[in-house]
Amino acid sequence: MNDLPALARMLENLIRFGTIAEVQMKPPRVRVITGDLLTGWLPWITIRAGADMDWDPPTVDEQVILFSPSGQLANGIALTGIYSTINPANGDREGLHRRTYRDGTMIEYDSVAHHLNAVLADGGTTNLVSTGGITIVGPITHQGDYTQTGNQIVTGTVTVSDDVVAAGISLVKHTHGGVMPGGSVTGAPQ
Repeated sequence: MNDLPALARMLENLIRFGTIAEVQMKPPRVRVITGDLLTGWLPWITIRAGADMDWDPPTVDEQVILFSPSGQLANGIALTGIYSTINPANGDREGLHRRTYRDGTMIEYDSVAHHLNAVLADGGTTNLVSTGGITIVGPITHQGDYTQTGNQIVTGTVTVSDDVVAAGISLVKHTHGGVMPGGSVTGAPQ
């Protein structure tokens, strides 16, 4: 090849930095601004795309590296996930694996402190379906109301600070008929 300007352009296009300008979901493609150029629709690299799959589309203004086989931008693919001034890192220390979502939800594991933390955005909900069962080992602290459908078996002592109401009858405030008032004690339940 004797066309040195074309060869120089192809070498320059092999690997370029860029910023996502547009995202398309079907089929999954992005358009990237790199220098003064706007690419056509290019695929992006994901973590897994086989029998096990990952779906996490990039966002506008995310910085990428373009890999273009033979120096042809039309054949390029975008490697996402480069921190930038617009999208700075969401962590600052070793041992922290954190995922932050655009609505403010955050899920993290700190392998130094051995702590898993998940905080949903205000109004966020959680749905966990495990038809084979769920096992939790360790103390549980719960705040808020609790509604259960189904039976409950407790091995151990149940301590209640206020009252227990069963079939509309208060354990604390109910009365027994046929008992004489005074210092007598009723017999054991039968």
